[in-house]
Parts: sequence; C-alpha cells; structure tokens
Amino acid sequence: MPTTTKVSIKIFNALGEMISELVNKNYIAGNYEIDFNGSAGLSSGVYFYRIEAGEFVQTRKMVLLDKESII
Repeated sequence: MPTTTKVSIKIFNALGEMISELVNKNYIAGNYEIDFNGSAGLSSGVYFYRIEAGEFVQTRKMVLLDKESII
C-alpha cells in the first residue's frame, strides 16, 4: 500500500453471505501478507474475497479444495 489506510478483507460464499472477516483495521504504508486457512469448517467450493483499501475495491473468485478432493 502506498499510503496509510483502512483495509478490509472479507470472504463470501457463492450466495453472497459473509463467511469470514480476515482484516478490518488501519495499516501503515508497506507490503503485507494475510494467511487464510479454510480448513476450519469450510467445505470445498467457490468463494469470493473482497479487498477494500481506501478507494481501492476489488472482488475476486477463489476455489477451496480440501485434502480429500485432491487426487
């Protein structure tokens, strides 16, 4: 992030229901990594994550696979 700003990262299911809020706080300028472990109660499937940082807003799709789904 180029400037200090409030950051929000949320996970949604395919129905648009919020599943988890990973981040909701102010960050100073810099680079960050956020870990997300979906093995705690989420099933395999399509989810969406939404990042809001200042005026930047982006929603992306992600696919979560549990260990039994991988061949």
